[in-house]
Amino acid sequence: MQSRYALNMVILLAILAALATTVGGVVALKNQDKLYRLLGLTAGVVMGVVVFGLLPEIVELSEATSRDITTAMVALMGGFLFFHVIEKTILISHADENKYGEHHHPHVGKAGAVALAGHSMLDGFGIGLAFQASPAIGAAVAFAVIAHSFSDGLNTVNLMLAHKNNRRKAVVMLAVDAVAPLTGVLLSYLIHFGDEFILWYLSFFAGFLLYIAAAEILPEAHSKRSSYGTIALTVLGAVVMYFVTRLA
Repeated sequence: MQSRYALNMVILLAILAALATTVGGVVALKNQDKLYRLLGLTAGVVMGVVVFGLLPEIVELSEATSRDITTAMVALMGGFLFFHVIEKTILISHADENKYGEHHHPHVGKAGAVALAGHSMLDGFGIGLAFQASPAIGAAVAFAVIAHSFSDGLNTVNLMLAHKNNRRKAVVMLAVDAVAPLTGVLLSYLIHFGDEFILWYLSFFAGFLLYIAAAEILPEAHSKRSSYGTIALTVLGAVVMYFVTRLA
């Protein structure tokens, strides 16, 4: 009964992530740039989850499995570098587009959107495994994923439209991205994983989230107009997650 309750809770959180992705995509379609400031808060939340939630859990899991913490840190660095490579080889940033001129390729937009959908599936997978490690950590990770899913939806639509794909195709890829977290959650529960794999994946996922927050969401939050307000929202997001993880 408890296991079924946990699964239902994880699926509900994945659905909320899907809704956040959809909202981000709709905002991109409507071009409401003023909401970019909210990404500053999102960056603080995601970094707070990694530092105050995931890292302590990784240390505990490392001790419980008698694994050297260095192994976990290697996986963390791997997660950070993995998305860095994906971004620089597949995802073409708008800054680069503007710097080097008008180079619009529909297939690049599609490839980037597919990569973002894969990232969203990893998010769902991370939620499921985090809940298996600890319900409190699972809730914190889900909170971070829901927060940055808005950015995912925003980026999916922007990538498609920036590379001259039509709005219908952008909406289709937005739907794929929105469903991806649910797929990841179901995979995490359909396949049994031992504590060592959970340790490795949570470490990888921590690096993954750090990259998303520091190299993607935070620069995007300041891309329109950097302000003390945006900085304050980032600090607020981190502080909120400190207290959330302490109370969980």
